[in-house]
Amino acid sequence: MARTAVIAGVGPGLGESIARKFVDEGCQVGLFARSERYLDELSTDLGENVLAVPTDITDPEQVDEGFEAVREAFGPVDILVNHASGGSWKGLREISPEEFEDAWRVSSFGALCCSQAAVDDMLAENGGTIIFTGATSAVRGRDGALGFSAAKFSNRGMAESMARELGPEGIHVAHVVIDGQIETPRVEQQYPDRDEETFLDPDSVADSYWHLIEQDRSSWTLELDVRPHVEEF
Repeated sequence: MARTAVIAGVGPGLGESIARKFVDEGCQVGLFARSERYLDELSTDLGENVLAVPTDITDPEQVDEGFEAVREAFGPVDILVNHASGGSWKGLREISPEEFEDAWRVSSFGALCCSQAAVDDMLAENGGTIIFTGATSAVRGRDGALGFSAAKFSNRGMAESMARELGPEGIHVAHVVIDGQIETPRVEQQYPDRDEETFLDPDSVADSYWHLIEQDRSSWTLELDVRPHVEEF
């Protein structure tokens, strides 16, 4: 029986690579993002086992409607990737309260809404997987990125708390620390002479996400760090 996954916050780079990996592994995938045009193009490319669901994950009603659309198309959801990130790249003296709140809403509040929408399916189906996409800033606050760092710290705490609550119920909750810069189309344009070994290959990172889903319950990973091969980090 095919697994049903929702990826909340899909864009060029890692989100797209995760979607491709899941489809390649036989999953049926709902893609959540604000950009309807991008989602339509990606879902057309990935085929009939993908559903584009334009969704603002900071709106609980839109999230509930999005999950209902995925259930109607593919059945109960047993995989969720909380992948959306928000952050104003400003420090304490520059960031506005509205910008700080927006970073939290996209990263943390959105992850809460999606997790609440997915968990009943997983409990009813005797298990599932919820993965949070984190960053270096989730374990070490970044200078000049107060909103992003605070939101990523929040998500890490959510993942740890949910793992304790849901693990005994058969739901694997994991947090992935992306410790480096992902090679996206934008990076390729900005750094044409880059050393590729200093960037994270999104397809390889997506393989690590799938490994988390396939892990036996006797040896679940709570936190996974991925980083490019460099002599010093």
